[in-house]
Amino acid sequence: MLSAKIGHSLDPLIAKVYKCIFFGKDLRPNTLSLLGFLFGIVCFVFILFGRLFLAGIFLAISGFFDLLDGSIARRTNRVTLFGGLLDSVLDRYTDLLVISAIGIHFVFVNKMVFAVMAMISTIGVAIIPYVKARAQAEGLSCDTGILERPERMILLIVGLLFGFIDYCIVILAFLSHVTVLQRIIFFKRRAELLKASE
Repeated sequence: MLSAKIGHSLDPLIAKVYKCIFFGKDLRPNTLSLLGFLFGIVCFVFILFGRLFLAGIFLAISGFFDLLDGSIARRTNRVTLFGGLLDSVLDRYTDLLVISAIGIHFVFVNKMVFAVMAMISTIGVAIIPYVKARAQAEGLSCDTGILERPERMILLIVGLLFGFIDYCIVILAFLSHVTVLQRIIFFKRRAELLKASE
């Protein structure tokens, strides 16, 4: 939802922030993707140790690097098929590691209902990009839904930083599957229109 509305309009601002942080040093987009993933792993570890606020900070940094890699790739004309694949795979690993860690955390603190919600969230978050990939394999785009990756990241970061990750994981469990359903319906309508136009 945010991706569709904002698009690449933040690229100039992101480029300025990038220059300030790295003093104009030229880092490869794939390097930025890997750095974002490493910060995601740090977030995973902090969640396991119950340091949720620190986990939220590192997840925010990871999300920022995820914005950086694509923006820098576009501005430096280094967009590649491999870079797109690597970024997508590392994003999935980060998402699933973080949500799995949240589920384990809830088991540790004996909040089993929320642990189950985390498991349900993991399934939904894994299926969302699968529906998109399957639609693309059929030649149709499927970039739609109430809870795409930017919204998921914001929800998790806010929950970790402000201490209500339990409520956020319930929202994630529900809306991730709503997003899957939205994409299925969207694909069905596009497929029917395509068939009718033949």
